[in-house]
Amino acid sequence: MRLLFVGFFVALFSITSHAKTELKEAEKREILSLLHKQAEAWNEGNLEKFMETYLNSEKLVFIGGNGPTYGWQATLDRYKKNYPNKAAIGKLEFKILNISKIDTRTVFLIGRFELTREIGNLAGHFTLVIQKIDGKWLIVSDHSSAEG
Repeated sequence: MRLLFVGFFVALFSITSHAKTELKEAEKREILSLLHKQAEAWNEGNLEKFMETYLNSEKLVFIGGNGPTYGWQATLDRYKKNYPNKAAIGKLEFKILNISKIDTRTVFLIGRFELTREIGNLAGHFTLVIQKIDGKWLIVSDHSSAEG
């Protein structure tokens, strides 16, 4: 009887802990909206607005082909240097490949970006760590790699 009782609580704990890390449809919509806002801002050529989707903190990390960049301002400066005008910015589209919840306030997302530009197209993959901070989903880590 004691074994049955312990087994019941182990099963109950497993079910409730899994339920807490399952991505709810509303959360998924909020996160997809965040990426839509990002693409929209990028396509307007508004890098400051694009950066509103990132945690405005020195804890933000962006990892690209030249290694990590730490901090919100340094990440914005990196974008401005690498995409100085509309010809370099082009038109951005995202394709979401996988999205999963790590814990109650953290999501891991894998996607593909496609940048259509006058100066030559650019595409690749990215991984994002997105956290809910003060009721708002924000990107805290971005690792983007271009193809070729």
